[in-house]
Amino acid sequence: MPENRVIIETEKITKIYHRGAEQVKAIDELSIAVREGDFLAIVGPSGSGKTTLLNLLGCLDNPGGGRLAVDGRKIHENGHGLSESQLTRIRRQLFGYIFQKFYLIPTLTVLENVLVPFTFFKKPRAEEDVISLLKKLGLENRTGHLPGELSGGEMQRVAIARALVNRPKVLLADEPTGNLDSERSREIGRVLRRLNEEEGLTILLVTHNLELAGLAKATITLRDGRIV
Repeated sequence: MPENRVIIETEKITKIYHRGAEQVKAIDELSIAVREGDFLAIVGPSGSGKTTLLNLLGCLDNPGGGRLAVDGRKIHENGHGLSESQLTRIRRQLFGYIFQKFYLIPTLTVLENVLVPFTFFKKPRAEEDVISLLKKLGLENRTGHLPGELSGGEMQRVAIARALVNRPKVLLADEPTGNLDSERSREIGRVLRRLNEEEGLTILLVTHNLELAGLAKATITLRDGRIV
């Protein structure tokens, strides 16, 4: 069988931060290819560059050097990249993002929180689609609840639903179980695996949780901004 096409590709990308006169290479000439349908866990010690790499792959930040291509489009090469408006369009079309913090609006219901992205652009049958998505995530009985009435695992599932409403090709997850206990972490891990296996969603996961990383199809380990 032919391999799935490459959806994100980097060639020797770098990212350097400046601390006064000191230069810190957060990402050091790193090359990677992510294919459609991959479920990739990115692990490594604190300060190894995991979140920086995820932000670069998801067009939340720009490399300092090297080449980055996403969905067949050149994002950055030889110090030149797309404008912020172009990057915003790509982020909206291609990516969904979930983080350690849930970033739910406490005064809005579950349904209203997931509908928030449609505040900025209208979509026909948006509420109907969101209810269907919440049902897939086991939240059909929580649509009218406020975040404060939910468990941590339920709040993270709401955040996942919000990330999926635009039907992204790639889901980026940065320590999505960092605020959850072991059982809720497993719950979120099962949700991510099901989205990958049943929906074909490409997932890039940053985690310190090796049990969660073990659910991915492949794992890369970073140290000092390089794959080891």
